[in-house]
Order: sequence, then C-alpha cells, then structure tokens
Amino acid sequence: MTDQRVRLDLAYDGTDFHGWAVQPGLRTVQGVLEEALARVTRITVPVAVAGRTDTGVHARGQVAQVDLPAEVWAGLPGRSGRSPEHALASRLNGVLPPDCRVLAVSPAVPGFDVRFSALWRRYCYRIADRRGAFDPLTRRFTWWAPSMLNAGAMAEAAAPLLGEHDFLPFCRPREGASTVRTLQELSLQRPAPGRIELWVQADAFCHHMVRALVGALVAVGAGRRPVTWPGQVLAAGVNDPAVTVLPAVGLTLEQVAYPPDGELAAQAAKARTFRG
Repeated sequence: MTDQRVRLDLAYDGTDFHGWAVQPGLRTVQGVLEEALARVTRITVPVAVAGRTDTGVHARGQVAQVDLPAEVWAGLPGRSGRSPEHALASRLNGVLPPDCRVLAVSPAVPGFDVRFSALWRRYCYRIADRRGAFDPLTRRFTWWAPSMLNAGAMAEAAAPLLGEHDFLPFCRPREGASTVRTLQELSLQRPAPGRIELWVQADAFCHHMVRALVGALVAVGAGRRPVTWPGQVLAAGVNDPAVTVLPAVGLTLEQVAYPPDGELAAQAAKARTFRG
C-alpha cells in the first residue's frame, strides 16, 4: 500500500522554541511535533513545512505535511468511529505542549507539496510605539519600539520594494539558492493609537527577509533614514550593515495559500525550478 500524505495546519507561540527545524539539544517546533507523531502513530516520520520560522517567531497559519503508511492512517480511529483526520488532530493535541496546536488535519490530494506548491506566505509584524500602548498581555507577540514612528513615511518607503527583485540586501542567502522573490504586499495599518501592524506577503522569503525589510522601514519611521533609503539599499544589490534585523518577538506567520488542487503539482515543479 502507498503512503498517505497528510496536511497539518498549525499554530504556535514561538517564544520558547528555537525555531522550526530540529536542532540537537534544543526545543524546536519540528522536534515536538515529530515526537508527538511518534507517540500517536508508533512510527518515526519526518515532517516538512511551508516556511521554516526562526527562533522566537510565531505562527497561526503554518502548514506542514507528513507521509504516513496507509495502514497507519487507516488505523488511527481505532474503534472510535471517527475519521482518521479527526482522530489524528485530537490525539496530537492530547500530547503536544500548550504552545503548539494542530488546528486541522486533512488528507493531501496528489501533487501537494507543502513548500513548493505554496503560492504565497503572509506575515504580520506587530509594533507598539507608544509607552501607554504596550500591552503586557500581548508582550510575547509585539515589539516595543523605542520611539514613535512615522507610519506615513514608512508606507512611502515601502512602495519601491514591491514586485519581483533580488532581495539579497535583505537576506541571509543560502549557498546555491536564488534570492529573487516577488514581494506582493508591504503595507502598514494602525489598528489603534500607538500600535502598528506591517503586513508582508511574497511568493517565498529568504532567511531574515521579513525582519530586515521591517527594520529598514522602522529606520525611516524613526527619522534615522530618508524615505528613499530602503529602495536605494535594494538597488545597490549588496548587504548593507546598516539594515537592522528586528527581534523575532513581533513576527507571526499568518497564512500560507495554495492553488486549486489541479494546479498543485505544476506550481511545485515551477517553484523547484525557479528557487532551487
């Protein structure tokens, strides 16, 4: 019998995790999820993910996949009468720590690849830029800016960064991999006085790209750089030590989008060829 590919929709508070990927001796999201799967299925299976989040980065729209032997998948409900997906979600949440939850489980259709089939990823970086607006109940998910920020100037500075570019100046590149990405959204909102949300969406992101882009805009908003500076950094095409990678605390992966089922395999093949 063939394996059943399974999609897992996840949310986690990244504060106490050393990122997504397994690292010896460190607590990671992948590590606790694979441990939970081993307890539930009694086999060891690797988990792949749509976007590897860094240490301290949160998610409420993360997507992962695991390939389970068909007999294991079919046997998950036991005598309960539940569906395999309902049984797996319930049993995983029964053994996972409270800062990592499985929101949904579903059998993946043929052609689905959690990483390469994705059309885009969307993040939000949350900032409090007024002392009275810093809520201790959301401190694990919000970065406290040292001064008030000019959101209008930040929005103006963001405009030249949209579209397809080589984002090497805002990345920590992986050897042999492309740093060309299509930035589809880089927008700002003030949901309340003293609070800023920066929404960032692209087909994919390089390592540290989101936090570096936001760091460049914050330099503009704080008055340390002119509105033209982020665009100039991008045009220069080289890493600029003046670009600050902001702390992970404010960053949350909000959503990963996929094409219709019939287009999943073609999208995966296209992304593998382009990004390597």
